[in-house]
Amino acid sequence: MTLRPIRLRDARALERELMANRSWLRTWEATSPYAPMSFDTRASIRSLLAHSRTGSGLPFLIEYNGELAGQLNVSSITWGSLSSASIGYWVGEEFAGRAITPTAVALATDYCFAQLGLHRMEICIRPENGPSLRVVEKLGFRYEGLRRRFIHINGAWRDHFAFGLVAEEVRGGVLRRWQDGLVPPGNATVNEYDRAASQHPLQVADK
Repeated sequence: MTLRPIRLRDARALERELMANRSWLRTWEATSPYAPMSFDTRASIRSLLAHSRTGSGLPFLIEYNGELAGQLNVSSITWGSLSSASIGYWVGEEFAGRAITPTAVALATDYCFAQLGLHRMEICIRPENGPSLRVVEKLGFRYEGLRRRFIHINGAWRDHFAFGLVAEEVRGGVLRRWQDGLVPPGNATVNEYDRAASQHPLQVADK
């Protein structure tokens, strides 16, 4: 598995993979409440690269045996007293279940801690997204709370569970800790109160 920076010339291959996995990804796809969904992949890559140049993001492609398997973005990079970032990712259906996603997340987190000097990494996951919840469980991200109507996904504001890690927890690296079987059990366990709350939509007052 390889995690490498995205390039503008990846646009055509990335668009093919996104379209081939449309039904697989649609449920978890970030959308905008202000504009229709766009498949202008070149424009999307240009935007990601612009964030990379300003130091606020790191866009990667995930490759497996030389094939484009998915995408991982480190976003919302904040420096100074916060020194944190968020991770989002997807892999194509044919690559699911091969430990590709947790490996990619571990590599990206280790890079952000060891090379960039960030202090905290966060992953936010929809309560219904079982495969992503298994990723944070495998890597030992700590459960930190329920965020109501947090991100616009697949056409609506969706609740998310938040998970985090700080550099001091994984001094030997996230990937090494996982490979050595040293991940603390139960770190990613969602408490029953939040799990129950996530089953009921937040009541929003009418205007």
